[in-house]
Amino acid sequence: MVATAAGCGGDSAESVTPGSQPTPSGTLRIAIPDRPGSLDPLLATSAADRLVVGQIYEPLTRAISGPYGEGVSQSGVALWAHPGAGGTIWRVRLRPGVSFSDGAHLDAAAVLENVMRWRTTPEGQALLPGLVAADAPAPDLVRFIFDRPVTDLRRELASVRLGVVSPRALRAPDANTRLARGLAAGTGPFELHRADSREVLLARNGRWWGTREQLGPGVELIAFRFPRAAGRRLALLERGSVQIAERLGPDQVAALGQHPLLTDMAGPGNSSVGLSREVRGVSVAQGTPVLSRTWLTTVSTAEG
Repeated sequence: MVATAAGCGGDSAESVTPGSQPTPSGTLRIAIPDRPGSLDPLLATSAADRLVVGQIYEPLTRAISGPYGEGVSQSGVALWAHPGAGGTIWRVRLRPGVSFSDGAHLDAAAVLENVMRWRTTPEGQALLPGLVAADAPAPDLVRFIFDRPVTDLRRELASVRLGVVSPRALRAPDANTRLARGLAAGTGPFELHRADSREVLLARNGRWWGTREQLGPGVELIAFRFPRAAGRRLALLERGSVQIAERLGPDQVAALGQHPLLTDMAGPGNSSVGLSREVRGVSVAQGTPVLSRTWLTTVSTAEG
C-alpha cells in the first residue's frame, strides 16, 4: 500500500507530529456502494466484505504503519516468515502478547485451528494450494508444510481473507453463523459493534496490540453506509454526513473541485475516492485500506 496524507500542507488547523500517538476520538464515516455480504474473512469475496473484515481480523504477515502513514512499517501479528527445505516448509514466528478481542491469546495453537479451517475448505485450499500440514514446534512458532515449493508465503498469508479468527469462535457450535454475522473475534484494531440494513458500525478494540506500538487507531468508531448511486455518495460527502465516499466517477470528481474542504484520490480500478480534508493517513492502493492509521483533524478554509 502507498500511504498518502490527504489534502494540502496548509489546510489543517492542527499541528501533527509524525511518530506520536493520536488520542482516538470521533467517528470516521464512509459511504460505499454495497453492503457486505459476509463478515467471515474466508468468505470475503467482495470489496465491501474485505474492507470491513480487514479492520476486524488480521492476516499473519500484513505489515502495518502508524496512523500518520509515515515512518517504517512494522511486522504484524507474525514477526517473520522464513522458508526452508527448498520452499516446501515455512516457519512463521508469532508476535508475543497479542490477544483476540474476546480475550483468547494468539499463539501457535490458535493459528493451527485456523490452518485446519483453511486446509479443509474449498476457499482456504484455493488461497493456500498445496498446504498439506502444519505443526507447532514452539508456542510462538508455526510450520506450514506444502507438497510443492512456495515462492513467497509471506505474500499469500497477507491476504485479508486469511484473517485469523479466535479459536473460541471457531469451536462454537454456531461458528459458521457467527462468522457470517461478524460476531466472531479477531486481533484487529476494531470489532463489530452493530450491523443492520443501513449501517455497519465498528468500535475500537481496546485489546489491540498495535496501540502499545504507537500504531493507532486514531478514531473510536468507523461507520459504513451503503448508498448505491455515486451521486448519492457524493451528496453525503458534500453535506458532511460522511468523510469518505468510495467509487466515484469522473462527474463526481469534477464536482469535488468546487468544494475547498473536499479532495479526491485514486481508488480501486478506474474509480476515485472523495474525502474531506480533515481525514489524514488514508492508504490508497489496490489492496484493502488499514483504517487504524486514519484519524480526523480540524480543518480551516485555507488552501495549501
